[in-house]
Amino acid sequence: MDNPFDDDQGTFRVLINESQQRSLWPAHLEVPDGWTVEYPDCSRRQCLDYIEQNWTARS
Repeated sequence: MDNPFDDDQGTFRVLINESQQRSLWPAHLEVPDGWTVEYPDCSRRQCLDYIEQNWTARS
């Protein structure tokens, strides 16, 4: 698996920034500046479901 963001068996978390944008993030990678963990380590599918349920459209 070359891209850690595509690993269906990996552990992920959901990050959020000041603009309330959310991002799927592999749990083994350092959280980038300007982002915080909003949803704890779990499966990729659980994180994607969380993002979908909490999506806020930008206008």
